[in-house]
Amino acid sequence: MFNALYLELFVVLLGVLMLLAESFIGRHTNRVYIALGGAVGLLVVLFLTSVSGVPPEAASWPAWNFYSPDPQAKIFKQIALAITILVLLMASDFIPVLTKFLPAEHPNAGIGEFFALPVFICAGLMWMASAVHFLMIFVAIELVTITFYILVAYQRRNLLSLEAGVKYLILGALSTGILVYGITWIYGVTGSFHLETIALRLPDVAEGDGKALLFGFGLVLIGILFKVGAAPFHIWIPDVYQGAAAPVTALLSVGSKAAGVIVLLRVLECGFASPMLRAELATALQWFAALTLLVGNLAALPQSNAKRLLAYSSIAHAGFVLMAVASVFGSELTGPAIAFYLGAYLLMTALAFHVLTLVTASTGSDEISAFNGLSSRSPFLAFAMTVALLSLAGVPLTVGFFGKLLVFIPAIQAGMLPLVIIGALGVAAGLYYYLKILRAMFWLLPEEGSHIKIGKVSIAVLSVLATLILGLGVLPLPLMGLVGYY
Repeated sequence: MFNALYLELFVVLLGVLMLLAESFIGRHTNRVYIALGGAVGLLVVLFLTSVSGVPPEAASWPAWNFYSPDPQAKIFKQIALAITILVLLMASDFIPVLTKFLPAEHPNAGIGEFFALPVFICAGLMWMASAVHFLMIFVAIELVTITFYILVAYQRRNLLSLEAGVKYLILGALSTGILVYGITWIYGVTGSFHLETIALRLPDVAEGDGKALLFGFGLVLIGILFKVGAAPFHIWIPDVYQGAAAPVTALLSVGSKAAGVIVLLRVLECGFASPMLRAELATALQWFAALTLLVGNLAALPQSNAKRLLAYSSIAHAGFVLMAVASVFGSELTGPAIAFYLGAYLLMTALAFHVLTLVTASTGSDEISAFNGLSSRSPFLAFAMTVALLSLAGVPLTVGFFGKLLVFIPAIQAGMLPLVIIGALGVAAGLYYYLKILRAMFWLLPEEGSHIKIGKVSIAVLSVLATLILGLGVLPLPLMGLVGYY
């Protein structure tokens, strides 16, 4: 059995290797293949070997007090590695735009770091997936967040990128402070940072310190919901998504959301050990889910920028995930449904942002008008974007349809009918604002008639993503089995 602790260490070593290659191998070497080879190798290891359980020879290691290699963590690590691979492929198509906004002495200077930083983010996301100790959760979140601070503001000659970096830094630091303050309150009452130990002590200490515990868990919940992108803690998302490079936005949208969700599930499993906390936290989650669905879908309707539209769409998708999270103890299908939804969201978001990356590199714009006449300028890209948008909208015969269906089922089983109705209205709103990009691609005339060139690697990646979205939309059983739905 493969020692699960080695996974993240190998990812960190891969990132260090890329930085060393940037310094010593030469600036004109294409270092993306180093990261791709390592990430694909680790993903294969995750699929083909068992990494759950504690190896007997390492059972006494102190690290296992902070780390849990359970099957749930394995699924989210696969998502983290998969989105990292796709983002690295996107980044290779984004180099022309990046060099335009990146001041450097040499034409390719700074490109190597742009490929290395997502690898370190991947390590942080994987640690978040296995963290069962508040100190481990905090350190993993900070590794991810601080690296994102750098990547969001990486285009130093782009004012939108710098503005996005400053906003993300300020609001991210505020959310971190709230998270740490909540952890402090929980530790003060229970005397432990370990989630399992806290869960064992909660029934006894909740009777006398119930309000203090509720306050602490409430602050922790707010800090995590900021990372997930839930309303009303979503205010940073549109500006940050618009200002960051498209590959960074894709990684932020999928990776941060997926890792935040598993941390949220672990914290809720701990907090729900107290009946009083369970009732209060479940009610709060339902309100947050409803507000997130309303804000994300309604705010997306008037958008004219493709990145901002996808940003509010990301908020709406966070609402669908939270709808399932709110029913986490009302249905046995909640965990697999969330994993399936995030796996589907990975495919369709990666496809949409990859097309957006290619269109932005060609036109220099990420407005919806940049997609005008795309069906004539690049029929293949128009087809790929259509598949991504239809899946994001939850249209039947796409994997997005089954994703939404599976998160509605536990909500219905838990009796949250008002929340289900709000979710259904959100699906209807999504059909409208995704149609704006489809209209631009097929009904509007292009502002410039130049044909968009696509590399062979991009054609292969887009073809695989579109095939998976349509194939799993017809036969979702392979993904359902992978996430443990049956």
